[in-house]
Amino acid sequence: MSKYDPLWRRVGGQTSHSFVMTFDQIREVLGFGIDHSFLTFKKELPAYGYTVGKISLKQQTVVFERVDSTQAR
Repeated sequence: MSKYDPLWRRVGGQTSHSFVMTFDQIREVLGFGIDHSFLTFKKELPAYGYTVGKISLKQQTVVFERVDSTQAR
């Protein structure tokens, strides 16, 4: 279990092809803000059916994109 599991579960529960979350929304889910370790832990996300598409430091957003079932394993 990683510190990002609550976020991955929230993301995995989505149904859209892609969606955006702000850093503040992510902080609400996790109880802490994302940091540089997010880049390492994001490799866990395909198991939940999504990948990180783009991280915008300027807009403070993260785009999540659905992967097909063959990539999610």
